[in-house]
Amino acid sequence: MIKIFLILQFSLPPLPVSEVVAKDVPNDAGGKIQIEWELSPDDSIIDFYTVFKQKKIEGQWSEPETLTVVRSGTNSLTDTDCKDGVEYRYFVRVSKGEEFSDSPFSNIAMSSAQWFHKKRASVLILLIIIVGLLLYFIQKTRKGEELFIRKIAGLDALDEAVGRSTELGRPLLFVLGLGTIADIPTIAGLSILKRVSKKSAEYETDLIVPCFDPVVFVAAQETVKEGYIEGGRPDLFKEGNVFFLSYDQFGYAAGVDGIMVREKPGAVFLQGYFYAESLILAETGNSIGAIQISGTTAVTQLPFFIAATDYTLIGEEMYAASAYLTKDALSLATIKGEDWVKILLIAVIILGIIFESIAFFTKIPWLHVLKNFFTVV
Repeated sequence: MIKIFLILQFSLPPLPVSEVVAKDVPNDAGGKIQIEWELSPDDSIIDFYTVFKQKKIEGQWSEPETLTVVRSGTNSLTDTDCKDGVEYRYFVRVSKGEEFSDSPFSNIAMSSAQWFHKKRASVLILLIIIVGLLLYFIQKTRKGEELFIRKIAGLDALDEAVGRSTELGRPLLFVLGLGTIADIPTIAGLSILKRVSKKSAEYETDLIVPCFDPVVFVAAQETVKEGYIEGGRPDLFKEGNVFFLSYDQFGYAAGVDGIMVREKPGAVFLQGYFYAESLILAETGNSIGAIQISGTTAVTQLPFFIAATDYTLIGEEMYAASAYLTKDALSLATIKGEDWVKILLIAVIILGIIFESIAFFTKIPWLHVLKNFFTVV
């Protein structure tokens, strides 16, 4: 009898899973359905689960097709191959050796694209605040109000540097670094280059611009040409003074150093993204007695520029250069709005730290602490 019982026990099919539920995945772009099920009571001895799917085509259910096979202990998966607006249903097969059992069909589910990602509500709120502040400051500038932007010594010294070089009868040297045209520091450097080229035209001083990247070279040439036109002296523009030097890092650094030693420029502008060559360039410029104005967003190179050049634009000061120099109302409003957003974010971070600290020491969830705080206020 025991032998017969054991044979029957091991030949029985495994118990099926129950409560197969299919639902649309929230907060996504559509095309996905989440399937969940209760594990089989025989989960510890089964080999695997096979999930099948059917879709309704012209009112008829298609033949079941295998969606995937998952190991025991798994009770959910996501079907990423769905079409929005099409009805689907699923069932799960439990397999043990050659024996298997199927679950009932799940509910009918349909995928759809979500218009709003609820978990990203904070981003929407921040976007509304940013746009609101920008519109507010733009409106102020349209009414003729002046927006205060703190003084940036390096930008104020641009005209002084060009004037000093003119008095000495020496050319200007502008270095855009090793960035490409896709790098924001390079674009910021080009905006400063335009101002320097305009002043160069007004003071009738030669401007030399050796370039590391061929595409940046083309952009720099057009920028300098436009600056000379705005300065009223397009005839003074020398196309050969803006040139491609080398695409090798230290080859470029050696070439620029050679120009410094031979031409002895009265002012050197190092504006862009720099790497290990930054100190080599800055020290050479310092050795020839040139006034140097540097600027970069490369944190690792800023100490060298601060130590070896006369003025340094630190990080975002480069990005503000265009608005600072041109006094364009829209650009100033944008910078002002961004600064207020930063202040707001810093305030939120500080408040978050305070409430989290209170919650940690009092063992009270910080949401309750925040609620009590506003109740008292």
